[in-house]
Amino acid sequence: MAITTCVFDAYGTLFDVAAAARQAADEPGFDALRDKWPELANHWRLKQLQYTWLRAVTDAHADFWDVTQDGLDWALEAVSLQGDAPLRQRLLDLYWELQAYPEVPAMLAALKAGGMQTAILSNGSPPMLNGAVQSAGIGDVLDDVLSVESVGVFKPHVRVYDLVQDRFGCARDEVLFVSSNGWDAAGASGYGFVTAWVNRAGEPMDRLPWTPAHVLPDLTTIPELAGL
Repeated sequence: MAITTCVFDAYGTLFDVAAAARQAADEPGFDALRDKWPELANHWRLKQLQYTWLRAVTDAHADFWDVTQDGLDWALEAVSLQGDAPLRQRLLDLYWELQAYPEVPAMLAALKAGGMQTAILSNGSPPMLNGAVQSAGIGDVLDDVLSVESVGVFKPHVRVYDLVQDRFGCARDEVLFVSSNGWDAAGASGYGFVTAWVNRAGEPMDRLPWTPAHVLPDLTTIPELAGL
Protein backbone atom coordinates (compact mmCIF):
# COMPACT_ATOMS: atom_id res chain seq x y z
CA MET A 1 0.00 0.00 0.00
CA ALA A 2 1.23 3.53 -0.78
CA ILE A 3 2.57 5.77 1.96
CA THR A 4 0.10 8.49 2.93
CA THR A 5 1.48 9.60 6.31
CA CYS A 6 5.02 10.41 7.45
CA VAL A 7 5.57 10.44 11.20
CA PHE A 8 8.76 11.52 12.94
CA ASP A 9 10.28 11.08 16.34
CA ALA A 10 11.34 14.49 17.62
CA TYR A 11 14.47 14.45 19.77
CA GLY A 12 17.54 13.31 17.88
CA THR A 13 15.49 12.88 14.70
CA LEU A 14 14.21 16.35 13.82
CA PHE A 15 15.92 18.21 16.67
CA ASP A 16 19.61 18.01 17.58
CA VAL A 17 19.69 16.94 21.23
CA ALA A 18 23.40 17.77 21.50
CA ALA A 19 22.75 21.40 20.54
CA ALA A 20 22.03 22.58 24.09
CA ALA A 21 25.37 21.38 25.50
CA ARG A 22 27.29 22.49 22.42
CA GLN A 23 25.83 25.99 22.52
CA ALA A 24 26.27 26.44 26.27
CA ALA A 25 29.93 25.41 25.99
CA ASP A 26 30.54 28.36 23.65
CA GLU A 27 28.89 30.92 25.92
CA PRO A 28 30.73 33.11 28.46
CA GLY A 29 30.80 31.77 31.98
CA PHE A 30 30.64 28.09 31.12
CA ASP A 31 34.31 27.39 30.41
CA ALA A 32 34.20 24.21 32.51
CA LEU A 33 31.89 22.69 29.91
CA ARG A 34 34.09 23.49 26.93
CA ASP A 35 35.99 20.19 26.86
CA LYS A 36 33.24 18.13 28.44
CA TRP A 37 30.15 18.99 26.43
CA PRO A 38 30.22 15.94 24.09
CA GLU A 39 30.48 13.59 27.07
CA LEU A 40 27.77 15.44 28.96
CA ALA A 41 25.46 15.44 25.92
CA ASN A 42 25.90 11.70 25.45
CA HIS A 43 25.29 10.94 29.13
CA TRP A 44 22.25 13.23 29.21
CA ARG A 45 20.58 11.62 26.22
CA LEU A 46 21.31 8.06 27.30
CA LYS A 47 20.01 8.56 30.84
CA GLN A 48 16.95 10.39 29.53
CA LEU A 49 16.11 7.36 27.39
CA GLN A 50 16.95 4.81 30.07
CA TYR A 51 14.66 6.54 32.54
CA THR A 52 11.75 6.44 30.05
CA TRP A 53 12.19 2.69 29.61
CA LEU A 54 12.41 2.08 33.35
CA ARG A 55 9.33 4.20 34.01
CA ALA A 56 7.41 2.41 31.26
CA VAL A 57 8.14 -1.11 32.53
CA THR A 58 7.50 -0.17 36.19
CA ASP A 59 4.31 1.78 35.42
CA ALA A 60 5.80 4.91 36.98
CA HIS A 61 5.09 7.45 34.25
CA ALA A 62 6.28 11.03 34.64
CA ASP A 63 6.27 14.10 32.44
CA PHE A 64 9.18 13.99 30.00
CA TRP A 65 10.43 17.30 31.36
CA ASP A 66 10.97 15.66 34.76
CA VAL A 67 12.80 12.78 33.08
CA THR A 68 14.93 15.25 31.12
CA GLN A 69 15.96 17.05 34.31
CA ASP A 70 16.76 13.78 36.07
CA GLY A 71 18.94 12.73 33.14
CA LEU A 72 20.77 16.06 33.17
CA ASP A 73 21.45 15.87 36.89
CA TRP A 74 23.00 12.41 36.46
CA ALA A 75 25.07 13.64 33.51
CA LEU A 76 26.34 16.72 35.34
CA GLU A 77 27.52 14.56 38.21
CA ALA A 78 29.13 12.09 35.81
CA VAL A 79 31.34 14.87 34.37
CA SER A 80 31.96 16.46 37.81
CA LEU A 81 29.88 19.58 37.14
CA GLN A 82 27.16 18.97 39.69
CA GLY A 83 26.39 21.99 41.82
CA ASP A 84 26.81 24.48 38.96
CA ALA A 85 23.28 25.89 39.19
CA PRO A 86 23.69 28.55 36.43
CA LEU A 87 25.00 25.93 34.00
CA ARG A 88 22.17 23.54 34.82
CA GLN A 89 19.58 26.23 34.26
CA ARG A 90 21.14 27.38 31.00
CA LEU A 91 21.18 23.82 29.63
CA LEU A 92 17.53 23.35 30.54
CA ASP A 93 16.58 26.67 28.96
CA LEU A 94 18.37 25.74 25.75
CA TYR A 95 16.55 22.41 25.58
CA TRP A 96 13.34 24.31 24.87
CA GLU A 97 14.85 25.79 21.72
CA LEU A 98 16.86 22.95 20.22
CA GLN A 99 18.09 23.45 16.69
CA ALA A 100 16.53 21.39 13.92
CA TYR A 101 18.93 19.49 11.68
CA PRO A 102 19.70 21.49 8.53
CA GLU A 103 17.75 19.30 6.11
CA VAL A 104 14.54 19.23 8.18
CA PRO A 105 12.60 22.30 6.88
CA ALA A 106 13.08 21.48 3.19
CA MET A 107 12.35 17.79 3.73
CA LEU A 108 9.07 18.48 5.53
CA ALA A 109 8.09 21.10 2.97
CA ALA A 110 8.64 18.56 0.17
CA LEU A 111 6.41 16.03 1.93
CA LYS A 112 3.61 18.56 2.34
CA ALA A 113 3.95 19.73 -1.26
CA GLY A 114 3.59 16.11 -2.31
CA GLY A 115 0.33 15.71 -0.40
CA MET A 116 1.65 13.72 2.56
CA GLN A 117 0.20 13.94 6.05
CA THR A 118 3.00 14.77 8.50
CA ALA A 119 3.31 14.54 12.25
CA ILE A 120 5.62 14.22 15.21
CA LEU A 121 5.17 11.27 17.59
CA SER A 122 7.32 11.84 20.65
CA ASN A 123 7.97 11.07 24.31
CA GLY A 124 8.11 14.83 24.80
CA SER A 125 5.37 16.67 26.66
CA PRO A 126 3.15 19.03 24.63
CA PRO A 127 4.75 22.24 25.98
CA MET A 128 8.27 20.97 25.23
CA LEU A 129 7.34 19.89 21.73
CA ASN A 130 5.49 23.09 20.95
CA GLY A 131 8.53 25.09 22.07
CA ALA A 132 10.86 23.09 19.82
CA VAL A 133 8.51 23.26 16.82
CA GLN A 134 8.09 27.01 17.17
CA SER A 135 11.82 27.58 17.66
CA ALA A 136 12.57 25.56 14.51
CA GLY A 137 9.80 27.28 12.54
CA ILE A 138 8.31 24.04 11.20
CA GLY A 139 4.76 24.27 12.53
CA ASP A 140 3.32 25.09 9.11
CA VAL A 141 4.58 21.82 7.60
CA LEU A 142 3.22 19.54 10.34
CA ASP A 143 -0.38 18.36 10.55
CA ASP A 144 -0.07 17.40 14.20
CA VAL A 145 2.29 16.95 17.13
CA LEU A 146 1.42 13.78 19.06
CA SER A 147 2.71 13.27 22.60
CA VAL A 148 2.80 10.16 24.77
CA GLU A 149 1.20 12.24 27.52
CA SER A 150 -2.20 11.43 26.02
CA VAL A 151 -1.70 7.71 26.81
CA GLY A 152 0.57 7.96 29.87
CA VAL A 153 3.38 5.63 28.81
CA PHE A 154 6.61 6.08 26.89
CA LYS A 155 7.71 4.49 23.62
CA PRO A 156 7.95 1.78 22.45
CA HIS A 157 4.63 0.82 24.07
CA VAL A 158 2.01 -0.16 21.51
CA ARG A 159 -0.42 2.47 22.83
CA VAL A 160 1.95 5.19 21.65
CA TYR A 161 2.03 3.93 18.06
CA ASP A 162 -1.77 3.58 18.19
CA LEU A 163 -1.95 7.38 18.39
CA VAL A 164 -1.04 7.64 14.71
CA GLN A 165 -3.93 5.50 13.52
CA ASP A 166 -6.31 7.17 15.95
CA ARG A 167 -5.37 10.59 14.57
CA PHE A 168 -5.09 9.89 10.85
CA GLY A 169 -7.27 6.82 10.32
CA CYS A 170 -4.67 5.19 8.10
CA ALA A 171 -3.57 1.58 7.79
CA ARG A 172 -0.30 0.71 9.50
CA ASP A 173 1.48 0.03 6.23
CA GLU A 174 0.51 3.48 4.93
CA VAL A 175 2.75 5.06 7.60
CA LEU A 176 6.43 5.83 7.12
CA PHE A 177 7.76 6.17 10.66
CA VAL A 178 11.17 7.81 11.05
CA SER A 179 13.36 7.77 14.15
CA SER A 180 17.00 8.30 15.06
CA ASN A 181 16.59 5.66 17.79
CA GLY A 182 17.21 2.16 16.49
CA TRP A 183 15.03 0.62 19.20
CA ASP A 184 12.17 3.00 18.31
CA ALA A 185 12.36 2.20 14.60
CA ALA A 186 12.50 -1.49 15.47
CA GLY A 187 9.47 -1.23 17.75
CA ALA A 188 7.53 0.61 15.07
CA SER A 189 8.50 -2.09 12.56
CA GLY A 190 7.08 -4.73 14.88
CA TYR A 191 3.91 -2.64 15.12
CA GLY A 192 3.50 -2.72 11.33
CA PHE A 193 4.74 0.69 10.18
CA VAL A 194 7.19 1.07 7.32
CA THR A 195 10.24 2.39 9.14
CA ALA A 196 13.41 4.36 8.57
CA TRP A 197 16.22 4.54 11.10
CA VAL A 198 18.23 7.76 10.79
CA ASN A 199 21.58 6.44 11.94
CA ARG A 200 23.61 9.65 11.94
CA ALA A 201 26.34 8.19 14.17
CA GLY A 202 26.83 4.94 12.22
CA GLU A 203 25.88 2.77 15.19
CA PRO A 204 25.40 -1.03 15.05
CA MET A 205 21.90 -2.40 14.58
CA ASP A 206 20.08 -3.14 17.84
CA ARG A 207 19.63 -6.85 18.55
CA LEU A 208 15.84 -6.93 18.68
CA PRO A 209 13.16 -9.13 17.09
CA TRP A 210 12.49 -6.50 14.39
CA THR A 211 14.64 -4.33 12.17
CA PRO A 212 13.95 -1.06 10.33
CA ALA A 213 13.06 -1.28 6.64
CA HIS A 214 15.54 1.48 5.79
CA VAL A 215 18.73 2.83 7.36
CA LEU A 216 19.70 6.39 6.41
CA PRO A 217 22.55 8.79 7.28
CA ASP A 218 20.14 11.76 7.47
CA LEU A 219 16.61 12.82 6.49
CA THR A 220 17.32 14.10 3.00
CA THR A 221 15.85 11.12 1.11
CA ILE A 222 12.66 10.75 3.15
CA PRO A 223 10.45 12.23 0.37
CA GLU A 224 11.87 9.66 -2.03
CA LEU A 225 11.16 6.82 0.43
CA ALA A 226 7.61 8.13 0.77
CA GLY A 227 7.16 7.71 -2.97
CA LEU A 228 7.42 11.33 -4.06
